[in-house]
Amino acid sequence: MPILERSDQGPVARLTLNHPEKLNALSDAMLAALQDEFDRLAGDEDIRVVTLAGAGKAFCAGHDLREMTQGRQAEDGGRAYFADLFARCSKVMSTIRKLPQPVIARPHGIATAAGCQLVASCDMAVAAEGTRFGVNGVNIGLFCSTPMVALSRNIPRKQAFEMLTTGEFIDTDRARELGLINRAVPHEDLEAETMALAETVAGKLGTAVRIGKEAFYNQIEMPLDQAYAYTGEVMVENMLDRDTAEGISAFLEKRPPEWQQ
Repeated sequence: MPILERSDQGPVARLTLNHPEKLNALSDAMLAALQDEFDRLAGDEDIRVVTLAGAGKAFCAGHDLREMTQGRQAEDGGRAYFADLFARCSKVMSTIRKLPQPVIARPHGIATAAGCQLVASCDMAVAAEGTRFGVNGVNIGLFCSTPMVALSRNIPRKQAFEMLTTGEFIDTDRARELGLINRAVPHEDLEAETMALAETVAGKLGTAVRIGKEAFYNQIEMPLDQAYAYTGEVMVENMLDRDTAEGISAFLEKRPPEWQQ
C-alpha cells in the first residue's frame, strides 16, 4: 500500500496519509510523498480543491522520533540530517500555502507537533469532534520551533505561546474558538462535511479562487496601505478576466454563468 493515497472525486483531490501503525508520522518517506504529490497538484488544472486526511486512529503524530534517533548516530551527531529534515518539512508546509488550490485538512484523533503544524498550514480545516491538537515537543525537551511558525499565524500569540511552552493539548471546541479549525463535526459526518465544503469551493470560478488564495497570503503580511494598493491591482486583473465578466453578466441577468474555466 502507498504511504500516501490519492483519489480524485471530480475536481477534488483527496489525499490520505496512509501509515496508521506509525500514526501517520511525517517520516522521510511521508515527507517525500507529500512533496511529490503537492508538486504534481500545482500543475493540475483539473483539480480545484485538495483535502488531506489520515488513515487509522489518528491524523498525524508529528515527526518519526525513532527515525530521528537513528539520524543522531551520524559522525556529526545528526546535525546535517536534522537540518535537512526540518528544511524538507518546512518546504512541504510552504508548498501547501503556495499551491493554487485551497487545501482542507480533515483531522481526527490527534494532530500533534508537526501534525498540528500540518493542520495549521492548510487553508481550512474540518475536524472530527474529540480531536486533540498540541505542539507538545517541549514535554520531551524539544521546543516545536518550526510548528510554531504555522501555529502562530493561525491563532493569537499568547495562546500559541501557552501551547508551545506547556505542551498541553486543546480540544476541538478550543481549536475552533482560537481559529485553528473552521468547524468540528461528529466523526461519522467528517468525510461528508469536508467534501461538502470542498465541493462548494470547487464550484466557484477556478481562476478567481487561485488569484484570491495567492493574494490572501501576500496581502496579510503587508502594511495596510501597501495591501490595499496590491489587492486593488489584483482586482483589476480579476475584473479583466473573461469568465469574471460572464459571472457578472449572469448575475445581472439572473441566470447561471457559463464559465470556460
